[in-house]
Amino acid sequence: MKGTIQGETAPLLDITQLKTGLIGPVDLLIAQGECVAILGPSGSGKSLLLRAIADLDPNDGEIRLNGHSRSEMPAHEWRRLVSLVPAESGWWADRVADHFKPEPDMSETLKDIGLPDALDWQISRLSSGERQRLALVRALQGGPQVLLLDEPTAALDEVSTRIVEKILRRQLARGVIILLVTHDPEQAKRLARRRITLKNGRIADTPRIPA
Repeated sequence: MKGTIQGETAPLLDITQLKTGLIGPVDLLIAQGECVAILGPSGSGKSLLLRAIADLDPNDGEIRLNGHSRSEMPAHEWRRLVSLVPAESGWWADRVADHFKPEPDMSETLKDIGLPDALDWQISRLSSGERQRLALVRALQGGPQVLLLDEPTAALDEVSTRIVEKILRRQLARGVIILLVTHDPEQAKRLARRRITLKNGRIADTPRIPA
């Protein structure tokens, strides 16, 4: 699945000189199955960085996934492979089931997050934490190679947080890349191979290049 650079194994995700009016330039090399935690104060550009990688806001720079340039893919295909789960996800219909495709079947994952019957529910009855967990399952249904997670457990109690983290570890074991924006440095330690800090839209420390 990986490309090669001069005979060496290349990272799955290669971000070069990514910038918008408010962030960057940002350079990151991220290996298959790696979690990178993105830390920094409010307003430092963490969420904007995820949106730029997902190509939801105007941006410049080059991003290559598995050797293929983002610019060569239709936007909908890029966003399926590189899936953003924002801190507050969008819900456009009344029923939870209307936000999921018939296949693949996500019933086991819904059980794992403690919401086995949620597809039958109305969106209006969901708590913030339930919406966060269901948004993650919705993203996983598309089979992404990269997950961009913006505070995915901010509204969850400790038990639900550990359940979500278990699911994320399972994705990492499958080779999925995770970029994790979190306010919790302990969560970053639990999940991330690397932790980087944004300050004024730029990486404030030097990220390690994956071997």
